[in-house]
Amino acid sequence: MAAAPGQTGVEKIRRRNRWQIVLLVLLFAAPVIASYYAYYVARPSGRTNFGTLIEPQRPIPALTATNLAGQPVDLQTLKGQWLLISVGGGACDAVCQNNLYLQRQMRESFGKDMARVDWVWLVDDDQPVAPALRDVLKAAIVLRVPAAGLQQWLTAAPGHPLSDHLYVVDPQGHWMMRFPPKLDKDSAVKARGDLSKLLRISAGWDSAGRASGAPK
Repeated sequence: MAAAPGQTGVEKIRRRNRWQIVLLVLLFAAPVIASYYAYYVARPSGRTNFGTLIEPQRPIPALTATNLAGQPVDLQTLKGQWLLISVGGGACDAVCQNNLYLQRQMRESFGKDMARVDWVWLVDDDQPVAPALRDVLKAAIVLRVPAAGLQQWLTAAPGHPLSDHLYVVDPQGHWMMRFPPKLDKDSAVKARGDLSKLLRISAGWDSAGRASGAPK
């Protein structure tokens, strides 16, 4: 059957519009791609990371968490910021408390860039969080996440529980780095160095805050 008059012209317009959309997507994605190329591929000779790079990166899963008020929170709403994450039970043992302290100190050390990093504690059990600890966590995002679902996303180094590490997630929602277990003040300086590099190379496309605000 012969094409209806003008149909060929309409198809050309549609194809052109599709290509324009593809080009726009590539244009906006280019800074992100370039920054990851700079970090993962075009690294200066001899430069090493303190943290372990996660390859392939793992996206935030579709899990429903709850905040400390018991309200449901879609875990994927954490996207849009760099995340410095710790994991631990609600009772928060000494390792957990040390991680929370180091997270806060590392984040605050970035000065004006601290607004680009969220301090996140993922509670992986049903134990209550002590009132005194809640006061310390006013600047943090605290969410309860089912342990089984969390273990499908984050993994610890062999022989260690998830609670021994700090984890870095990029603004696209990909877990991309894990710091060594049981950081102390000295090793936290090295971890901060890695995170500082990530903030620097992403400065061209990442800005502070989310359009929807921080999940609480």
